[in-house]
Amino acid sequence: MLGVMEPDDQSRPPAQRQYGEYGQPVEPSFGEKLKRWLGPLGVALVVIAKFFAKLKFIILPLLKFLPILLKTGGTMILSIWIYAMAYGVWFAVGFVLLIFVHECGHLIAAKRLGLNVGAPVFIPFMGAFIALKEAPPNAWVEAQVGIGGPLLGAVGAGVCELVYLATGNPMFRALAYTGFFLNLFNLAPVGFLDGGRVVTALSPWLWIVGFLIMIGLTILHPNFMLILILIMSVPRIFFLFRRKSEEEQRYFEVTPAQRSTMAVLYFGLIALLVIGMKMSLIPQEALQDR
Repeated sequence: MLGVMEPDDQSRPPAQRQYGEYGQPVEPSFGEKLKRWLGPLGVALVVIAKFFAKLKFIILPLLKFLPILLKTGGTMILSIWIYAMAYGVWFAVGFVLLIFVHECGHLIAAKRLGLNVGAPVFIPFMGAFIALKEAPPNAWVEAQVGIGGPLLGAVGAGVCELVYLATGNPMFRALAYTGFFLNLFNLAPVGFLDGGRVVTALSPWLWIVGFLIMIGLTILHPNFMLILILIMSVPRIFFLFRRKSEEEQRYFEVTPAQRSTMAVLYFGLIALLVIGMKMSLIPQEALQDR
């Protein structure tokens, strides 16, 4: 008699093999459980892999800049945290940003001149610096890199003063005054300060003037930073006034036009920063009224 043979339990599709003899549920085997668990996971992994494959053109460039982000961003955050404990969070943020703008001035000038430089690194209570990975070829190039920071830094301080005039928020005036002062101090013609680099293209005798000024400031207001500047100035002063080789003399060769241009920039910027400090100074009686 012809008929239809019922398939045994093992040959049934999983969806049909739900009940065994006498209608009792059949427990899935370990292999079936593993397949059910790994199936959705595999699909999810494939989707994630395709997603990141599409983002590789974004992620790979970011990974290249990761050391810069850690070096500059990390030291910025550390500086903000330390300054915030003394001056408050928002002033600390503005102060560190002003330093960052100043360093960007050096960075832009160096890049424009074709020099290889590192990313800005912040040192709390000492400011920040960018490392020149190659020495400037001559005093004219060194002077341009040196004055780039105070030039852009003065613009940053001026923006803070404009924000104060627009909003009346005294914090921005305090930031403006601080910015004008720091950039003016950096133009002192001595040591590793920006002014020491600038006057290399003007006259070595300005280093003597700056050194004497620093001695006076250290006597009146002794602190670690001023003492450090004095100590680090001595070797450079000795180098400027000792008998130089022909190659070293070529380093200091600056045309009259270049010397005149740098003199106008240097002394003109000093005058503007002094005016900026006078404009943004908050009178003592105004502070006492608050």
